Formats: sequence, structure tokens, C-alpha cells
Amino acid sequence: MTNAVQPDATSSPVRVGILLSGRGSNLEALLRHARAGTFARAQFAAALSDIPTAPGLAAAARAGLPASALEPSAFPSRVAYETEIVRRFDELGIEWLCLAGYMRIVGKTLLARYPSRILNIHPSLLPAFPGLHAQQQALDHGVRVAGCTVHLVDSGMDTGPIIAQATVPVLDNDTEETLSARILVQEHKLYADGLKRITEQPWELQGRRLIFLPTTNSSSPSPKGNPIP
Repeated sequence: MTNAVQPDATSSPVRVGILLSGRGSNLEALLRHARAGTFARAQFAAALSDIPTAPGLAAAARAGLPASALEPSAFPSRVAYETEIVRRFDELGIEWLCLAGYMRIVGKTLLARYPSRILNIHPSLLPAFPGLHAQQQALDHGVRVAGCTVHLVDSGMDTGPIIAQATVPVLDNDTEETLSARILVQEHKLYADGLKRITEQPWELQGRRLIFLPTTNSSSPSPKGNPIP
């Protein structure tokens, strides 16, 4: 991923599209933050799912977002599939993407259209426990602290530069379900914090590290929750 410096926040909005595959709990949390006035720039403009029956689509529609499904099996290749996503989102002026339980590896077409502008949240303290069942992986390894990570998306699986992290203690009697539930509470806070900060504060990439730069806007909020420096 190449270095990139983002400008200081301005009054211009940033139109965000959401990709999802399932229930859409992180989508709903982001939309709650939007209604509460959390974001100075980010404006959610559409939701799209690779699963037509995904409950998250109904949640997006209830919030007034254009919500549609696009089945990958209807296209001859990932490139063709992602090209159609880009076409639909371009029509709506979308500039950034948030993955909210989107269960597909993002391909080169989306990465090229939205360079360093695709966010994801993962239920572990990356780089530990990427991929599926991260909470069970944490339990199997006997860690005492788990958590979640907001990161930029690159061509790997949960390997992109880290924007923000929050910690969750692992209890001796935890199951995958109980640990997942406590991590999810932090996900709903941290995703909004990460999106807000990266769209409102200047930053740059130094190798794999995402560095937030000083800003002259003294009112810029700090991340909430239990961030890791």
C-alpha cells in the first residue's frame, strides 16, 4: 500500500457506502452514530450485500438508504462483480467504503477504485487471529485480553494498516458466544470512532503504520472506548 496523506477536515461531506453479508449490527451502530451527529463529514449513502436475504439490507432500507443485493454467482468473475459494485456506487457519488460483516475478500477492482479508503472492523487485536472465528481462536490460545480492530483494507485477509483498537478482557468462563457479545459492544463504538477520525483528521501511511498528524482544529475529538496507543 502506497503512502498517502489526507487533507485537513473541511466542510465537504464524504459519501460512504456499506458492504455487508449478514445481520448488519455494525451497520445499524454506524447509522445510530450518524443520527446522533457523531460524524462531521461522513455521510452514509448506500448499502449493498452479496446475500439477497441479508437482514442488514432491511435495516439500511429502514434508515432510508438505497439498499440492494448483488449476487457474485451472476457474474463470470470477481472483476466483473466488483466492476458492477463500482458502477452502482459511482452513480451515488460514493468515495469511501465500510465493510460491515462483508464475508468476501476485497479484490483488486475495489482496491483500485477506493485506494486507502476501505475500512473494516475485525473482532480481534490484529495481527493476532485474522479470519473466521477470531474469538474462538483467542480462547483456544488462552489469551487474557482480546478486542477488536478497525483497519484499512488491503489485498490480504485482515492485514491492512490499523486505525484503532479496543481491548476486552477474556474471562475464565468465557465461551465464543459470551466473548463475541462483549467484543461486539466495543465494535459498535470503535468503528464510529475510527471512521470519524480518519475522515476528519489528517494522516499518512509510513510503511504499514497509519500515523495521525497534528491538526489545527482543537475541537477534534479523541477516540473513545479503550484505545490502544
